[in-house]
Amino acid sequence: MKIRAAVAWAHGKPFSVEYLDLESPRENEVLVRIAATGLCHTDIKALTGIRPVPMPIVLGHEGAGVVEQVGSRVSGVAPGDRVVLTFNSCGECPSCVSGHPAYCDSVVPLSFGGARTDGSTALKRDGSPVHSHFFGQSSLATHAIAFERNLVKVGREEPLEMLGPLGCGFQTGAGAVLNSLQAESGSSIAVFGAGSVGLSAVMAASIAGCDPIVAVDINPDRLEVAEEVGATHIILNRDPQAVRKQVLEAAHNGMNYSLDTTGNPAVTRQAVDCLQIRGTAGLIGGSSPGTDFSIEMNHLLLGRSVRGIVQGDSVPEVFIPRLIEYMQSRRFPIERLVRFYPLDEINQARVDMESGKAIKPVIRMDE
Repeated sequence: MKIRAAVAWAHGKPFSVEYLDLESPRENEVLVRIAATGLCHTDIKALTGIRPVPMPIVLGHEGAGVVEQVGSRVSGVAPGDRVVLTFNSCGECPSCVSGHPAYCDSVVPLSFGGARTDGSTALKRDGSPVHSHFFGQSSLATHAIAFERNLVKVGREEPLEMLGPLGCGFQTGAGAVLNSLQAESGSSIAVFGAGSVGLSAVMAASIAGCDPIVAVDINPDRLEVAEEVGATHIILNRDPQAVRKQVLEAAHNGMNYSLDTTGNPAVTRQAVDCLQIRGTAGLIGGSSPGTDFSIEMNHLLLGRSVRGIVQGDSVPEVFIPRLIEYMQSRRFPIERLVRFYPLDEINQARVDMESGKAIKPVIRMDE
């Protein structure tokens, strides 16, 4: 079938919106008509070459839409089902079997390989292959091929166009607090970076009953949003020493928990330095391959810990419906973070995201 998609032809080049040919779903695949897809920093890292992927490729991994066709081996979804698309996983490795699909042994090839496991792609342009299956979906398009494992059925209470980012960015930030750190009511937390992931973490910290909740960022406008969605303290990150002092003042002996959503080694160090004894820092923001950061050994020795977090340790079919319930009760107001763009304006959405003008751009496919 003919579809429209945002194609990344080469690293460092803008998206090009074009017509492509999409194969019918194979026996273990599902065809989804995409309503809208969130634009994520991981998409941009792939576009620019920071995160290597084969080119040309259709990116996109925060899709939401309606199932149109299923393969013969698919039983969990049916045509007409409304779904959120999330990360893919093998379902067979030790991490998947033990309930930790975000740490699937095959996460890199399944997310960034640009093809099925047999090396084939579902997309072509004028007979030439275009890479597909980014995160098992390639959803910056009007239609996408996905798998039963990376689809989560949702009800009709919320508009589909709002739900796509639950499949990655929003579940990553919220899951870091609620699943990974399991922050207790009354515990203190500092969130470094007030983008969509960081603000999701702030909202989740409010749901968990954390106090204080400190948001740190270089953008004063985003700090205002952080305060609106649950932060008890906001700190403009201009002077590292001043930031550390302000964070420590907010929680006296330091933070029980901290999150670095930026991937900036200097900010990661701030997140670790602000911990109290036996505190835990979670690292969410991805960095360029080979990036290092330093820690003062004696500071870490006193029971403090640092851990990496992928996808908020989420089991999507469990956690995404939970997030939708929080949305419905007004405890997870993601509408405050979302800004919509038509597919033809995807490059403007990227500019606005990188400049800080848009917190979470969402690309609508029907405009």
